[in-house]
Amino acid sequence: MKGIQLTVLLSSCFVSSLAVASSMTTTTAISSAGSALNLTQSFYGYLSLIIFTIAYTVVMLEEYLKLRKSKPVLLAAGLIWIIIGFVYKEHDLTEVAQQALEHNLLEYAELLLFLLVAMTYISAMEERRLFDGLQAWMVGKGFDFRSLFWLTGFLAFFISPIADNLTTALLMCAVVLKVAGSNTRFVNIACVNIVIAANAGGAFSPFGDITTLMVWQAGHVSFSQFMPLFLPSVINYLVPALIMSFFLPKDQPDTVHQHVELKRGAKRIVLLFIFTISTAVAFHAVLHFPPVMGMMMGLAYLQFFGYYLRTSLPNSLAKKKALAIANHDEGALRKLGSVVPFDVFRRVSHAEWDTLLFFYGVVMCVGGLSLLGYLELASGIMYNQWDPIWANVAIGVLSAIVDNIPVMFAVLSMEPEMSMGNWLLVTLTAGVGGSLLSIGSAAGVALMGAAHGKYTFFGHLKWMPVIAIGYAASIVIHLMLNQALFS
Repeated sequence: MKGIQLTVLLSSCFVSSLAVASSMTTTTAISSAGSALNLTQSFYGYLSLIIFTIAYTVVMLEEYLKLRKSKPVLLAAGLIWIIIGFVYKEHDLTEVAQQALEHNLLEYAELLLFLLVAMTYISAMEERRLFDGLQAWMVGKGFDFRSLFWLTGFLAFFISPIADNLTTALLMCAVVLKVAGSNTRFVNIACVNIVIAANAGGAFSPFGDITTLMVWQAGHVSFSQFMPLFLPSVINYLVPALIMSFFLPKDQPDTVHQHVELKRGAKRIVLLFIFTISTAVAFHAVLHFPPVMGMMMGLAYLQFFGYYLRTSLPNSLAKKKALAIANHDEGALRKLGSVVPFDVFRRVSHAEWDTLLFFYGVVMCVGGLSLLGYLELASGIMYNQWDPIWANVAIGVLSAIVDNIPVMFAVLSMEPEMSMGNWLLVTLTAGVGGSLLSIGSAAGVALMGAAHGKYTFFGHLKWMPVIAIGYAASIVIHLMLNQALFS
């Protein structure tokens, strides 16, 4: 609990520091008609900051309050824009506020639809039992704790660039919990390893994390330009993993053998997902359209395939029934009776709606603070007074305290003048910085719930110095290998 209070205090200090810094600016001024107001020193500006700080404090206490994180930020977004609407109406600048609101809504809509399609595909793979099959294979191989530690880590690193880091971390955690049983020491160290690997793996792919997706969709980094982050991401994972591997328990886990039969069409859905990603990349690289256009087209692929699965289901069941009868397989006959047709819209409903709505609240809150003048103020301090490299390193540390989504959205809203090397650096630090604390990323928060009592805030905190070494090493490697991109 003390750790949570510390993070709340630090985040409050950061937000309040913007208000303190604003006292160095000129008094609240009204620009000419058609431009935004500078409200950084006004009562309304301070009130909006307080609302956002309270909302985000509640978000960070989600584990203890059992309150979904979307609720406080949705309320805060509404209140901040009510304040903005009231002030701008007073100064006859309603149209300026309306244009800013529509711009933020468009930003959100593109990311919402992109993430919705990706989550639908992941949900479809889960329903077709692909993840269950992978889990059963890993559990049944009889790996010792050291092998399991490295296997779950490497799989988390290489799956998260395709699936998101949250889904990947939960899948690997399920394997660890099933194999490790009551060995709390191994569960904690393995979960720390999984969080680091999932966050590092997501840093070099536009699909691995929401922050990388945001940078890609904003046009600052193209799809192929993420690849220079691969080696720094590997270093970010390997350095702490190598150190932690010396502290693994010597015991042998119990092996549980389980057969999982994939549902019809499972592997073809994976191919459709790869084709969907290719379509999104082509829309962005060739036509210079937002990638979301390709993702929505990819949803059509899944819908047509779902239609095929439903219409061909009777013939498929008839063949399997005849085979089961011929083999006198009563178990297979019972399974056929419980087959449910594939439904795309049910998969859409299983998307992480709390995350998507939380993202809306964050985008609108940060967009509101930007219109009030706070992001321009922060940009002036961080990216004009500091070296951009140090500013981007600080962004990564901040993302361990405050979620990396609002931090990255704030950077994108500031639109600092940076080289490609620095845009890649902030992408890396915002992605992997969340590994420093268990509450710093969605993967860490989710695993604290999945492995409740075995993987904890303080269990992760004791490894923070080791994780920090990996964080620093990945930055140094990026600066050395990609030096030409900073010019």
